[in-house]
Amino acid sequence: MANSEADVSMENATLNETLANATGRIPSTPEGMAVAYSSLLIMALLPIFVGSFRSVKFLKDRKLNGEAVETMSSKDAAMFPVYASAALFGIYLVFKFFSKEYINLLLTFYFFCLGVLAIAHILSPIVHKLPDIFTNVPYHMIFTQGEGEQKEEIVNQEFDRKDLFALVVSAGFGIWYLVQKHWIANNVFGLAFSVNAVEFLQLNTVITGCILLGGLFFYDIFWVFGTDVMVTVAKSFEAPIKLVFPQDLLENGLAANNFAMLGLGDIVIPGIFIALLLRFDVSKKTNSHLYFYCGFFAYISGLVTTIGVMHFYKHAQPALLYLVPMCIGFPLFVALIRGEIKDILKYEDSPEVTKHETDNEESIKEESDEKKSK
Repeated sequence: MANSEADVSMENATLNETLANATGRIPSTPEGMAVAYSSLLIMALLPIFVGSFRSVKFLKDRKLNGEAVETMSSKDAAMFPVYASAALFGIYLVFKFFSKEYINLLLTFYFFCLGVLAIAHILSPIVHKLPDIFTNVPYHMIFTQGEGEQKEEIVNQEFDRKDLFALVVSAGFGIWYLVQKHWIANNVFGLAFSVNAVEFLQLNTVITGCILLGGLFFYDIFWVFGTDVMVTVAKSFEAPIKLVFPQDLLENGLAANNFAMLGLGDIVIPGIFIALLLRFDVSKKTNSHLYFYCGFFAYISGLVTTIGVMHFYKHAQPALLYLVPMCIGFPLFVALIRGEIKDILKYEDSPEVTKHETDNEESIKEESDEKKSK
């Protein structure tokens, strides 16, 4: 949501989708406002674009390794707005009855840990492509509990010194945020969260995506226009779950403090649907990314519309009110014109296997485990 002070936890992945002006201050100049909203638009597009292509690689790697891909079912998508509402109202009650300072201190530490890991995950592939400046040594960490048949694997992680270097660099950004809460550090965390969410949160079908976005469409409208819950949480919640950019940057430089804001939910929720469209394009093996770019253009149009309406009416707007119809409607309209509406609605990232296939896989796995134990 554009201009929100905060939303709900990123751990609940995609609850953050409201648009509210927390400061209530008018930017000092039209130029400053234009710079701020243009920057937010660019920052919103970046994780969707990068995360979508990373989601294709993630799905491909999981299938090549024979690993199951966790996806959201239609039932999960239908219930998600209910869970999101319960989480939001729960946070509202917590802030009503407990000290905001202690709660936000706990949240700061929590998001510090998540943010460091999120940045490290993005930096690691980049670091591995750089020339060796030190001897790279691989490590393998295994942590189990129990003995014999009761033995259970808890951690099985392979990494190397370059991964550790990426983690140290990421920790530097985390300490910067922890100490100063600078808006640039906040944005680094926010972008990292968004890229990882678009990459890992997998919608299996377009129909599931439509159910999820449709439910959150009404969720966003209700909590922004129907109650004061969202505004109260927005004013109390301090965490890097939004992108910010100062509207008075031209006047005050990096010390500016009159921020325009975009909640990560308004990036992640449409982003995982647009990533699904890209995976559908790739599955057709035509070297065309038509539906991905249709969704991408629809997102740009929806966000620009949100900003325009907000500026015209000088009132907070639920961004999904404009993003959802455009991100769903435009790609499906193109599919209808091209005669591919059935193909796009039938597409599945990971088609469900039959019970016979599942039993065979379990049997093979059991035989493999028995051989290892011997």
